[in-house]
Order: sequence, then structure tokens, then C-alpha cells
Amino acid sequence: MGKNPKTKVPKKKINYAVYFKNNWQLYVLILPAIIYFIVFNYMPLYGIQIAFKDFKAVFGISGSKWVGFKHFENFFHAYYFKRLLANTLLLNVYNLLWSFPVPIILAILLNQIKGPKIKRFIQTSIYVPYFISTVVLAGMLYIFLSPTSGIFNILRQALGMKAVDVMSDAKAFRTIYIVSGIWQSAGWGTILYIASLSGVDPSLYEAAEIDGASIWQKIRYIDVPSIVPVIVMVFILDCGKLLSSNTDKALVMQTAGNIPTSDIIGVYVYNVGLGSGQFSYTTAIGLFINIINFIIIITANQISKKISDVGLF
Repeated sequence: MGKNPKTKVPKKKINYAVYFKNNWQLYVLILPAIIYFIVFNYMPLYGIQIAFKDFKAVFGISGSKWVGFKHFENFFHAYYFKRLLANTLLLNVYNLLWSFPVPIILAILLNQIKGPKIKRFIQTSIYVPYFISTVVLAGMLYIFLSPTSGIFNILRQALGMKAVDVMSDAKAFRTIYIVSGIWQSAGWGTILYIASLSGVDPSLYEAAEIDGASIWQKIRYIDVPSIVPVIVMVFILDCGKLLSSNTDKALVMQTAGNIPTSDIIGVYVYNVGLGSGQFSYTTAIGLFINIINFIIIITANQISKKISDVGLF
């Protein structure tokens, strides 16, 4: 007997009018988000072309003279280009290395707390710093690290050491930036990991207890594997920010003494763009940063897919 020829299953036609009528509430729900992204993310893309023009507000974007890659070349040949690039890259690499593991460790430790009241209290305590504004955080740093009345130098003097102006020390800038960032955002960063851990099957823990597994063995063989996909995705996204720093924080923390390390690309763009009105030049710098970040995140995603078979896309 010969094989029956394969029959094609006819595709069902979707009546979009009926579909929208039955689900219009969902579309209304996401409409504000769609409008937000269109207005603030897609419409501004029209202005990218000023990176290739000598923008004059009088002539507008379309009427300004086309100069090609002139602004990119000026930035690459700028006197401070190497220092800006090195400072930005080092600050973000160190920040990634030190701050990335902290939310993971906190989430795993919080997951081991059995008392719901204690757990909620600790979670609330570590979430609160995230809602402190950057300016207020910088003000707290200046107060705590003041060479005359700061608690840091009071303790130093109590131990027989001299008071130091840490905020004006170029070597201390990265440490202060990273440590204060960990204190402010590590608690908030635990949300994704705690959500993943809450989805772990309780029977796995029960089986581990029956087998006599210790707490550290449960963490190693149950908790960590369950959040690996989230860890990888967050790491890939963070790799896409290696040339994008918290400009506001670096700007308010910058002093005359720490400029050699606090002078990053974001601060330079702010000073040149708003201070000197070189909008085309700073737009070119911003486009350059975004292109590099895009290349990094694509590369990190491809490497992750080959190593762990987990990726964003």
C-alpha cells in the first residue's frame, strides 16, 4: 500500500474586528505604554540626524548644513577622549563586578528566612534607599564624609588618624560611587531573584531535607540553578550599560580634586552640550555610546547562548 499524500490543514482566518471587540479592554490597558514609547523613544529618533549636521536652531534640523562624520572625528581626536573613555569603562566594569552579585546573595539569604514578619521588615529596610534621590544621596555622602564634622573622620580621629577629605580624593571616587550605589539599589535588585525563587517547587526542598542536605547544599543545588536564567539575562542587560553611567550622580559628586577619575563621558556631554551649546557634537557622542553598548549587548547575548544556552533573543 502506498502512503497517503499529506493533506494541508486550512488556516483559520482571524476576524480582527471581532477579536478587537472581544479584547478591547486589554488594548486600552497597554495604550498609555505604547504612547509613552512612541513619544519618548521613537519620535526623538528623528533628531539623531543632527549628529551628522552643523545644527543651528535658527535653520532647524532639516535646514542645518550636513557635515557627515565631522563631529565623530572631533570627539575621537579630542584631548580628553582617552581619559573619558577609560574613566567611563573602568567605573562601569568595577561597578558591574562588585554590585552585580550583591542582589543575588541578598535574595538567596532572604529566601532562607522563614519568619514572614522579619522577612518583610528586612525587605522594606533594604528597598527604602532606592527611593532616595541622587541629589539627596550625594548630600548625605558630603555630610558623612566631611573632613571637619563627618562621622567617617570623627571615627578616624578617635582611632588616632588624621582627617581626610575623601570626596576630593580622585582615588576614592570610584569606591564611593560603587559602594553608595550598592547601598542604594542592591535591595531593589533582589525583586527579580526573589520572584524566581518563590516559584521553586517546595517538594524539592522537602526531598533535600529527607536526604539530609544542609542549607548551603540547598542553596547550591536548588536555589542557584533556579535563578541562573534570570542572572544571565540581567547580566546581559548590564553589559549593555558599560559606557552609560549615572551622569547625575557623577556630576553632583564631582569636585576639583577628583576630576581625574570622575570626568566620564556623561559629565563631559552635559558640560559641553548644555554649557557650550554644542548639540550636534554631543548628539554624535551619544550615538557613538549607544552603538558601542548595542554591540556589547549583542556580543554578550551570543556568548551566553553558546555557553549556557540562555539569552535574551
